[in-house]
Amino acid sequence: MPELAEIHRIVHFIREHLVGKTLSKVQAQHDDIIFGKVGTSAAEFQKAMQGKKIVGAGQQGKYFWMTMSSPPHAVMHFGMAGWLKIKDADTYYYRSDKPADQEWPPKYWKFLLETSDESKTEAAFVDARRLGRIRLVDCPADDIRDHTPLKENGPDPVTDKDTVDEAWLAEKLGKKKVPIKALLLDQANISGIGNWMGDEILYHAKIHPEQYSNTLNADQIKALHSAIHYVCSTSIGVLADSEKFPEHWLFKHRWGKGKKNQPAVLPNGDKITFLTVGGRTSAVVPAVQKKTGPVAKDIDEDVTKSTPANSKRKRVALKEESDSEAEEATQTPKRGAPKQKNPTVKSEYFEEEKAKPAVVGRRRSTRTSK
Repeated sequence: MPELAEIHRIVHFIREHLVGKTLSKVQAQHDDIIFGKVGTSAAEFQKAMQGKKIVGAGQQGKYFWMTMSSPPHAVMHFGMAGWLKIKDADTYYYRSDKPADQEWPPKYWKFLLETSDESKTEAAFVDARRLGRIRLVDCPADDIRDHTPLKENGPDPVTDKDTVDEAWLAEKLGKKKVPIKALLLDQANISGIGNWMGDEILYHAKIHPEQYSNTLNADQIKALHSAIHYVCSTSIGVLADSEKFPEHWLFKHRWGKGKKNQPAVLPNGDKITFLTVGGRTSAVVPAVQKKTGPVAKDIDEDVTKSTPANSKRKRVALKEESDSEAEEATQTPKRGAPKQKNPTVKSEYFEEEKAKPAVVGRRRSTRTSK
């Protein structure tokens, strides 16, 4: 699922290619889930956008929006595999060399936008798995975050950096007795952190993902606060281009580099193990992430240490939204989405199990964005 860093990437491209331009043509195909689940129809979306000027774009965690010259405004969520493609722009963090994936309009489009400027910019919201959401929010642009679904979600650690300070974090942790990884993934607590970002943050903070949130000491809370801002600021600073992530990051080594039946290890030899926390597979470095307090459950270290990095992976979805459509995101997605190559950021679409890798959906590799 696209996380805070990936959403920052697409907001960057919206600002670069669409903001300041008037929509001369808008097409929308009705989808009872993507539009209908949030009380909007394709016809309403098309009417609301047609002839309007896009004056801005914003983000709160995994949600993003385009502010129009007059209300309503489009507020969107990509779900597990949605994206906004802009013709002739390198927005996508997956690249495919299949001719069918280069066609325009792209497959599985939900709306198409075309601007009136001489060079004509074209954009498309695509979602083969139909777990994304497109809604209209009728309010002044400055009030978007005061409306559903954004008002039900926690602060964004980048947009709301001053809010997500050490004192705020300490209070949040102290009020809940849940595994710290589960707390980070709960969008009602903090917006935008998903599986890979959560693992990266806890690795740098040297905190075990299963330790209860209310048992962290002052030094651990300070380290966690620092790691949250470090991982978020670093990943958005390179527009979620994983080729440009620091070489010492857990992200760079958790995928096993395609080495069959070999455990994932860091350059210094520390093993990367895998366990399930809050329904999601977590990558952990036991040599660094020690259990310093009560944890949700103990894991068999001998088993996890021998778990191959490129074990079989199965598509799963996590309840990551706190608004009315959250139950849709908890469904186990079906296989069969179009295969695409070379993700800029490898979001955690898969859950590791014992066995060889299964060819499912999208191949994992990285590329450098243009």
